[in-house]
Amino acid sequence: MARRCPHLDKILGLHEPISRRDFLDGALIASGSILLGAAAPQQTLAQTGWTGYTGEGDYRNSAGNSEDVVSSAHAVRDGAYDKLSNEPVDTGEMFDCVVVGGGFSGLSAALFFKQKAGSGSSCLVLDNASIFGGIAKRNEFTVDGRRLYAPQGSVHFQPPYPHSFLKSVYDSMGMDFNAFTNYQSWKGPSPEIALTRSPYRVLGMKEATYGFYFGAKFGKKPGLWVVDPWGKNLEGTPLPESMRREMLAWHSGQRKEPAWHYQYPGDEISRRIDSITLEEYYMRTLGLSRDTVRLLFTSDTAGGLGLGPDALSGFCEYAWSSIPTTDDSQETGLNMFPGGNSGMTRLIVKTLIPEAIEGPRMMEAVWKNPVEFSALDRPGQPSRIRLRSTVVRVEHSGEPQKAEFVGVTYTNGGKLYRVKARSVVMAGGGWITKHVVRDLDAERRHAYAQFLYSPYLVANVAVRNWNFLYKLGISGGQWFEGFGRYVEVRKMAKFGADTPAVGPDDPVVLTFLVDFAKPGLPAAEQGHLGRAELLSTTYTEYERQIREQMTDMFGASGFDAKRDIAGIVLNRWGHPFVNPQPGFFFGSGGKPAARDALRNAPFGRIAFSHSDLAGAMDHRNAFMESNRAVGQLLNQVLV
Repeated sequence: MARRCPHLDKILGLHEPISRRDFLDGALIASGSILLGAAAPQQTLAQTGWTGYTGEGDYRNSAGNSEDVVSSAHAVRDGAYDKLSNEPVDTGEMFDCVVVGGGFSGLSAALFFKQKAGSGSSCLVLDNASIFGGIAKRNEFTVDGRRLYAPQGSVHFQPPYPHSFLKSVYDSMGMDFNAFTNYQSWKGPSPEIALTRSPYRVLGMKEATYGFYFGAKFGKKPGLWVVDPWGKNLEGTPLPESMRREMLAWHSGQRKEPAWHYQYPGDEISRRIDSITLEEYYMRTLGLSRDTVRLLFTSDTAGGLGLGPDALSGFCEYAWSSIPTTDDSQETGLNMFPGGNSGMTRLIVKTLIPEAIEGPRMMEAVWKNPVEFSALDRPGQPSRIRLRSTVVRVEHSGEPQKAEFVGVTYTNGGKLYRVKARSVVMAGGGWITKHVVRDLDAERRHAYAQFLYSPYLVANVAVRNWNFLYKLGISGGQWFEGFGRYVEVRKMAKFGADTPAVGPDDPVVLTFLVDFAKPGLPAAEQGHLGRAELLSTTYTEYERQIREQMTDMFGASGFDAKRDIAGIVLNRWGHPFVNPQPGFFFGSGGKPAARDALRNAPFGRIAFSHSDLAGAMDHRNAFMESNRAVGQLLNQVLV
């Protein structure tokens, strides 16, 4: 990182106002030990001042897990509502279904309930944030008169097979795949540089326009860019010769032994894969050393499963095989709304509540027109969404198998309220569900104790141009130390972009995806330490890290942090990834997988639909889990 000096803050532009709006500056006075110790979470967060600038538009008050969302969730976890000092206000409402959580799982559950239970049924979605979407939200910037979008979390999708379940879901929400046949074209100088459609690393990018950066960790100060590293056979990289040989053999397709093929999930071979770590699986089949596996794959696996291969089940290699798509290629198969999958959640809400977003249910209108928040929770409409409502208690009115309804208690505006439901779908993650369902039986409670989660940080940095990358001859690159791991310049689908073409003189948003993998430690410990780091680091400190990292890597090619950075939004996610440890998918020691206890049957009038039950927190898994959960509850409603 850049060496500190008395004038470094000024040089880096740390006091420029555009990235400081709505931000109460604070110092780094909380540490991981404080967060894991006696200090209350809300006290620590109030001290650290870590929210920072949160962007513009519909999502300006909901960048990642906001302070109030974190504090409310921690209050539930810490027992604040185990005994209620005040009786909740009974709203007098009875719904056929109450869905807890307004992310992909929750919104799709409401959509499936509407389809399956009929137009006369009633459904209420309760969500703790100021806008629906869960991790599928977006950040918005205005830079030099241009409107820019970037994802907060959930990013892209691929075309489904015709007549498949996934295709039917997309069709039901009004997804028009024709809108993704036109992405921004090139308007920059010659030579043209290929641009990706996603912020994720490489994903089929032409290697000649990609680079590896090596810094102090590799004895390089100033740092070194190696452009087109694979095309150069890694020549010029400061990697050990043995590691270079392994990496080149892997890149050329060599394997030590064939991949382990199973006939169906749960057979002998799949269970064997699930019994070892993904790191062990790669070492055996690819013939790579442990250090090479961690260098090559940690950023990839952490980007989809939260941690590196050292902590994950070997079956994670096949985590998405149950949801095949027709085309995964960068050129034609990978698609993305300008701000990630927030476009899908907006389409679902428009389908459930037509007045929620002004205009027709068409891609551009739903993407660009603002949300009409007053339309989300109007009495009498069949589908309703109630925001800023943290559910703190869910419990049957009597014995679960005989109860006539479920009581759902939530906080809103500092007050407690209670509604009744004939059925409930728990669509939030398992980390909070186990605390909220108060009469949960011992088997399911034990099952939830087996689920492990890790944090993630998505930092969106709006820059006035990206000439500093173009001068290097790249549109993306990877590094191995410091803040984040990689970055990509991406082109946008034209229906959501201000201009039909893009070049290095144009403003863009660079998305830094930051995992908290700590290879070699137990998965649970990695998650705890990562969350402590995420919650104890101020906006100021993260901003400093971003500006220093970019200055180190791009200063020599013309980047000026003070001049070029137009805004920074941090999206902190405490539990965005389930970490499937060995045995997660099919069980171990002769015992079934913990998730089976939560998926196989409802608990009285309550079913569980969060995507972590599938082992990969993906919107497609969310759809499948919610479809199952709603189907399990229909007999509680259609009587």
